[in-house]
Amino acid sequence: MHTGETSNVETTVSSASLPPPVALPHVPDVVSPPRRRWWRRLCLLCLLGAGAYGGLLWAGKVELPAPWKVQLEQLSAVAAAQLSRLGLGALSGSKAPEKTGPAPGAAGPGPRTPPTVPVVATAARLGPLQVYLTALGSVSAFNTVTVRTRVDGHVIKIAFQEGQIVRQGDLLAEIDPRPFQVQLAQAEGQMARDEALLKNARVDVERYKVLMAQDSVSQQQLDTQIATVRQLEGVIKSDQAQIDTAKLQLSYSRITAPITGRIGFRLVDQGNMVRVNDANSALAVITQLQPIAVLFNLPEDQLPQVLKKMQAGQPLTVETYNRDLKVKLATGKLLTVDNQIDPNTGTIRCKAVFSNDDNALFPNQFVNVRLLLDTRQQAVIVPVAAIQRSPQGTFVHAVKEDSTVESRAVVLGPSEGEDMVIESGLAAGDLVVTEGADRLQRGTKVAVANAGGSKTKGKP
Repeated sequence: MHTGETSNVETTVSSASLPPPVALPHVPDVVSPPRRRWWRRLCLLCLLGAGAYGGLLWAGKVELPAPWKVQLEQLSAVAAAQLSRLGLGALSGSKAPEKTGPAPGAAGPGPRTPPTVPVVATAARLGPLQVYLTALGSVSAFNTVTVRTRVDGHVIKIAFQEGQIVRQGDLLAEIDPRPFQVQLAQAEGQMARDEALLKNARVDVERYKVLMAQDSVSQQQLDTQIATVRQLEGVIKSDQAQIDTAKLQLSYSRITAPITGRIGFRLVDQGNMVRVNDANSALAVITQLQPIAVLFNLPEDQLPQVLKKMQAGQPLTVETYNRDLKVKLATGKLLTVDNQIDPNTGTIRCKAVFSNDDNALFPNQFVNVRLLLDTRQQAVIVPVAAIQRSPQGTFVHAVKEDSTVESRAVVLGPSEGEDMVIESGLAAGDLVVTEGADRLQRGTKVAVANAGGSKTKGKP
């Protein structure tokens, strides 16, 4: 081989030159001893715990709920099967005893008594129930007046306190009356002058009549004088109108309350110039609080019931409550309903009136409205909590005389608060479950606890 050159040399080794293969001994699959011991100890703990709890149950120290009993039986069966599979007998040095049946002729165990479920029940009662329609309403003043000036001038006096109750005719403000007094005096002076002219013209007419009889004046001159008298009579009427206008303008300088109500904040201060055509010349706003109205909306589906009562001449009582329905504010009557339904909301606007003697209602206040629509007499009433629902309909769990329950289908009527009217399916005095119904089924024996907490155990 020359220096700097490389070559690949293939070396072939025959199988005859290799040593013979060595056979390894067979190792069987072995379960890890630590894992088996862990399972055995877990099963022993389960059995010991179940046995201890079973001893307490046997001694009557504790009462096991029915669902727990079923789960405990299933757990015990699983644990026993697991111990049998893992060979608990080899661990203890003895074999597990084989399950044997009862000896021939021996009496087998009796049927297990079903557990008693504690519940709270209430008897259906017979009595009246008031049916209300509820809505959210807003208080609206019966009349709202913005007080404005009707003449131009300077405000020389503000005669009211902000927020006070004013009576119709009370002085609110006064505008400088001197310009109007001058106009009145001028009109009265003009009238006095024209009255003097009229008086003189009438005297001339009488004189012309005498001269006419003596053929001293012509008929035309007499007629002209009579026309002058009539002209001056018209001037007197115009002067009287000017006087009345001046008096009216002078009266407008005293601004009085047009209605009785509560006056708001002062919008113009004393000394300012106010003008009739100025949009910002309002002095104050007065709202009438007694009586007062409440506007609210009712669904269109409830309108026929309301109209039926109104057409029969029956006054419908309306009550207002505060925001959380805990404080009753006022009681009034339904005044009227609107003449059309709002197509956007499917509701109709209603208006109720309240005397509001104590000023409990305030304009633009939001209140909860309850309209007394009807009073059901001799109705079967149960708590709403007793009503159960299923795909088949509504039902209640009724407690029978043997302290077992049955499901009764019922037809519901109107409700009010926590009370529900039962149209059919239940009679007054029937006991219905209000608490614990989720653990019941047909035939379950119950222990009824009343509202005070005492229990009535089922009959054996």
